[in-house]
Amino acid sequence: MYDFIDQFIYGMKNTIVVFFLSCALGTSLGLLIAIFGNSRRKAIAACLRTYTGVIRGVPELLIILLMYFGGTAFLSMIVGRYIEINAFAAGVTALTIVFGAYAAEIFRGAINAIAPGQREAAMALGLPRWQIWLLIIIPQMIPVALPAFCNLCISLVKDTSLISVVGLTDVMRVAYVGAGSMRAPLPFYLAASAIYLMLTSLCLLSFKLIERRYSIPFWKG
Repeated sequence: MYDFIDQFIYGMKNTIVVFFLSCALGTSLGLLIAIFGNSRRKAIAACLRTYTGVIRGVPELLIILLMYFGGTAFLSMIVGRYIEINAFAAGVTALTIVFGAYAAEIFRGAINAIAPGQREAAMALGLPRWQIWLLIIIPQMIPVALPAFCNLCISLVKDTSLISVVGLTDVMRVAYVGAGSMRAPLPFYLAASAIYLMLTSLCLLSFKLIERRYSIPFWKG
Protein backbone atom coordinates (compact mmCIF):
# COMPACT_ATOMS: atom_id res chain seq x y z
CA MET A 1 0.00 0.00 0.00
CA TYR A 2 2.75 2.45 0.97
CA ASP A 3 4.52 1.79 -2.35
CA PHE A 4 1.60 3.46 -4.12
CA ILE A 5 1.66 6.75 -2.17
CA ASP A 6 3.67 8.55 -4.85
CA GLN A 7 1.33 7.21 -7.52
CA PHE A 8 -1.70 8.39 -5.55
CA ILE A 9 -0.14 11.87 -5.32
CA TYR A 10 0.53 11.87 -9.05
CA GLY A 11 -3.00 10.66 -9.75
CA MET A 12 -4.44 13.34 -7.49
CA LYS A 13 -2.50 16.02 -9.39
CA ASN A 14 -3.97 14.76 -12.66
CA THR A 15 -7.45 14.71 -11.13
CA ILE A 16 -7.10 18.31 -9.93
CA VAL A 17 -5.76 19.51 -13.30
CA VAL A 18 -8.59 17.78 -15.18
CA PHE A 19 -11.11 19.31 -12.80
CA PHE A 20 -9.86 22.88 -13.12
CA LEU A 21 -9.49 22.72 -16.90
CA SER A 22 -12.91 21.15 -17.40
CA CYS A 23 -14.51 23.57 -14.94
CA ALA A 24 -12.96 26.68 -16.52
CA LEU A 25 -13.66 25.65 -20.11
CA GLY A 26 -17.09 24.26 -19.27
CA THR A 27 -18.09 27.42 -17.41
CA SER A 28 -17.10 29.56 -20.39
CA LEU A 29 -18.97 27.25 -22.74
CA GLY A 30 -22.05 27.20 -20.54
CA LEU A 31 -22.09 30.98 -20.22
CA LEU A 32 -21.84 31.40 -23.98
CA ILE A 33 -24.67 28.92 -24.52
CA ALA A 34 -26.83 30.70 -21.94
CA ILE A 35 -26.18 34.08 -23.57
CA PHE A 36 -26.76 32.97 -27.14
CA GLY A 37 -29.66 30.83 -26.00
CA ASN A 38 -31.52 34.09 -25.37
CA SER A 39 -30.89 35.13 -28.95
CA ARG A 40 -33.84 36.30 -31.02
CA ARG A 41 -32.65 34.01 -33.78
CA LYS A 42 -34.78 30.95 -33.24
CA ALA A 43 -32.46 28.64 -35.19
CA ILE A 44 -29.51 29.38 -32.90
CA ALA A 45 -31.60 29.04 -29.75
CA ALA A 46 -33.09 25.74 -31.00
CA CYS A 47 -29.65 24.30 -31.80
CA LEU A 48 -28.34 25.21 -28.35
CA ARG A 49 -31.38 23.72 -26.64
CA THR A 50 -30.88 20.54 -28.64
CA TYR A 51 -27.24 20.43 -27.61
CA THR A 52 -27.99 20.75 -23.89
CA GLY A 53 -30.87 18.27 -24.13
CA VAL A 54 -28.82 15.61 -25.91
CA ILE A 55 -25.73 15.95 -23.70
CA ARG A 56 -27.74 15.86 -20.48
CA GLY A 57 -29.56 12.77 -21.71
CA VAL A 58 -26.41 10.73 -22.40
CA PRO A 59 -24.23 9.18 -19.65
CA GLU A 60 -20.92 10.96 -19.04
CA LEU A 61 -19.01 7.69 -19.41
CA LEU A 62 -20.45 7.15 -22.88
CA ILE A 63 -19.43 10.65 -23.95
CA ILE A 64 -15.87 10.03 -22.74
CA LEU A 65 -15.70 6.76 -24.68
CA LEU A 66 -17.14 8.37 -27.80
CA MET A 67 -14.67 11.23 -27.54
CA TYR A 68 -11.70 8.90 -27.04
CA PHE A 69 -12.47 6.19 -29.58
CA GLY A 70 -14.34 8.50 -31.95
CA GLY A 71 -11.51 11.02 -31.86
CA THR A 72 -9.00 8.27 -32.55
CA ALA A 73 -11.01 6.98 -35.50
CA PHE A 74 -11.52 10.51 -36.88
CA LEU A 75 -7.84 11.45 -36.68
CA SER A 76 -6.79 8.12 -38.15
CA MET A 77 -9.18 8.60 -41.05
CA ILE A 78 -7.86 12.10 -41.80
CA VAL A 79 -4.16 11.27 -41.52
CA GLY A 80 -4.43 7.87 -43.17
CA ARG A 81 -2.73 5.94 -40.39
CA TYR A 82 -3.57 4.96 -36.85
CA ILE A 83 -3.30 7.84 -34.38
CA GLU A 84 -4.51 7.39 -30.82
CA ILE A 85 -5.96 10.49 -29.23
CA ASN A 86 -4.47 11.52 -25.91
CA ALA A 87 -6.50 10.23 -22.94
CA PHE A 88 -6.04 13.50 -21.05
CA ALA A 89 -7.27 15.60 -23.98
CA ALA A 90 -10.22 13.29 -24.61
CA GLY A 91 -11.22 13.33 -20.94
CA VAL A 92 -10.98 17.09 -20.54
CA THR A 93 -12.90 17.68 -23.78
CA ALA A 94 -15.65 15.25 -22.83
CA LEU A 95 -16.06 16.64 -19.32
CA THR A 96 -16.02 20.18 -20.70
CA ILE A 97 -18.86 19.32 -23.07
CA VAL A 98 -20.89 17.72 -20.29
CA PHE A 99 -20.15 20.43 -17.73
CA GLY A 100 -20.96 23.16 -20.24
CA ALA A 101 -24.39 21.69 -20.97
CA TYR A 102 -25.38 21.51 -17.31
CA ALA A 103 -23.84 24.90 -16.51
CA ALA A 104 -25.79 26.46 -19.39
CA GLU A 105 -29.08 25.41 -17.83
CA ILE A 106 -28.01 26.76 -14.44
CA PHE A 107 -27.01 30.09 -15.95
CA ARG A 108 -30.17 30.24 -18.06
CA GLY A 109 -32.33 29.81 -14.97
CA ALA A 110 -30.34 32.46 -13.10
CA ILE A 111 -30.64 34.89 -16.02
CA ASN A 112 -34.39 34.35 -16.21
CA ALA A 113 -34.61 35.11 -12.47
CA ILE A 114 -33.36 38.66 -13.07
CA ALA A 115 -36.13 41.22 -13.37
CA PRO A 116 -36.71 42.21 -17.02
CA GLY A 117 -36.72 45.85 -15.95
CA GLN A 118 -32.98 45.68 -15.30
CA ARG A 119 -32.25 44.99 -18.96
CA GLU A 120 -34.86 47.45 -20.14
CA ALA A 121 -33.38 50.21 -17.99
CA ALA A 122 -29.89 49.48 -19.34
CA MET A 123 -31.19 49.59 -22.91
CA ALA A 124 -32.96 52.89 -22.17
CA LEU A 125 -29.61 54.32 -21.05
CA GLY A 126 -28.15 53.38 -24.41
CA LEU A 127 -25.69 50.76 -23.13
CA PRO A 128 -24.38 48.39 -25.80
CA ARG A 129 -25.32 44.71 -25.55
CA TRP A 130 -21.93 43.57 -24.23
CA GLN A 131 -22.01 46.13 -21.42
CA ILE A 132 -25.53 45.08 -20.47
CA TRP A 133 -24.34 41.51 -20.01
CA LEU A 134 -21.03 42.37 -18.39
CA LEU A 135 -22.20 45.11 -16.01
CA ILE A 136 -25.88 44.35 -15.37
CA ILE A 137 -26.91 40.77 -16.00
CA ILE A 138 -23.88 38.63 -15.11
CA PRO A 139 -23.16 40.32 -11.72
CA GLN A 140 -26.78 39.74 -10.67
CA MET A 141 -26.79 36.24 -12.10
CA ILE A 142 -23.81 34.99 -10.08
CA PRO A 143 -25.42 34.92 -6.56
CA VAL A 144 -28.48 33.16 -7.95
CA ALA A 145 -26.45 30.53 -9.82
CA LEU A 146 -23.84 29.84 -7.13
CA PRO A 147 -25.63 27.10 -5.08
CA ALA A 148 -26.49 24.98 -8.11
CA PHE A 149 -23.09 25.68 -9.69
CA CYS A 150 -21.40 24.49 -6.49
CA ASN A 151 -23.26 21.17 -6.69
CA LEU A 152 -22.26 20.87 -10.33
CA CYS A 153 -18.58 21.39 -9.49
CA ILE A 154 -18.75 18.75 -6.77
CA SER A 155 -20.25 16.35 -9.31
CA LEU A 156 -17.42 17.22 -11.69
CA VAL A 157 -14.82 16.26 -9.08
CA LYS A 158 -16.41 12.82 -8.86
CA ASP A 159 -16.91 12.53 -12.61
CA THR A 160 -13.16 12.87 -13.18
CA SER A 161 -12.89 9.28 -11.98
CA LEU A 162 -14.59 8.17 -15.20
CA ILE A 163 -11.54 9.14 -17.27
CA SER A 164 -9.66 6.20 -15.79
CA VAL A 165 -11.46 3.91 -18.26
CA VAL A 166 -9.42 5.38 -21.15
CA GLY A 167 -6.11 4.92 -19.34
CA LEU A 168 -5.46 8.28 -17.68
CA THR A 169 -3.51 7.88 -14.45
CA ASP A 170 -5.83 9.54 -11.97
CA VAL A 171 -6.83 8.62 -8.42
CA MET A 172 -9.30 5.97 -9.54
CA ARG A 173 -6.83 4.40 -11.97
CA VAL A 174 -4.15 4.13 -9.30
CA ALA A 175 -6.64 2.55 -6.89
CA TYR A 176 -7.75 0.06 -9.55
CA VAL A 177 -4.21 -0.94 -10.50
CA GLY A 178 -3.08 -1.14 -6.87
CA ALA A 179 -6.09 -3.20 -5.84
CA GLY A 180 -5.41 -5.66 -8.64
CA SER A 181 -1.67 -5.96 -8.19
CA MET A 182 -1.71 -6.20 -4.39
CA ARG A 183 -4.96 -8.18 -4.25
CA ALA A 184 -6.21 -5.86 -1.53
CA PRO A 185 -9.09 -3.86 -2.99
CA LEU A 186 -10.50 -2.52 0.28
CA PRO A 187 -7.55 -0.33 1.44
CA PHE A 188 -6.94 1.06 -2.06
CA TYR A 189 -10.56 1.95 -2.68
CA LEU A 190 -10.88 3.40 0.81
CA ALA A 191 -7.81 5.56 0.09
CA ALA A 192 -9.39 6.72 -3.17
CA SER A 193 -12.63 7.49 -1.32
CA ALA A 194 -10.72 9.58 1.24
CA ILE A 195 -9.00 11.57 -1.53
CA TYR A 196 -12.26 12.29 -3.35
CA LEU A 197 -13.95 13.22 -0.09
CA MET A 198 -11.10 15.64 0.67
CA LEU A 199 -11.37 17.24 -2.79
CA THR A 200 -15.15 17.60 -2.66
CA SER A 201 -14.94 19.03 0.87
CA LEU A 202 -12.40 21.62 -0.26
CA CYS A 203 -14.64 22.49 -3.20
CA LEU A 204 -17.65 22.87 -0.92
CA LEU A 205 -15.70 25.04 1.54
CA SER A 206 -14.44 27.28 -1.27
CA PHE A 207 -17.96 27.86 -2.56
CA LYS A 208 -19.24 28.55 0.96
CA LEU A 209 -16.69 31.34 1.22
CA ILE A 210 -17.62 32.66 -2.22
CA GLU A 211 -21.34 32.57 -1.38
CA ARG A 212 -20.66 34.45 1.85
CA ARG A 213 -18.73 37.07 -0.09
CA TYR A 214 -21.57 37.59 -2.54
CA SER A 215 -24.28 37.50 0.11
CA ILE A 216 -22.83 40.36 2.22
CA PRO A 217 -24.21 43.22 0.09
CA PHE A 218 -27.63 41.62 0.00
CA TRP A 219 -27.78 41.12 3.77
CA LYS A 220 -26.71 44.69 4.32
CA GLY A 221 -29.34 45.91 1.90
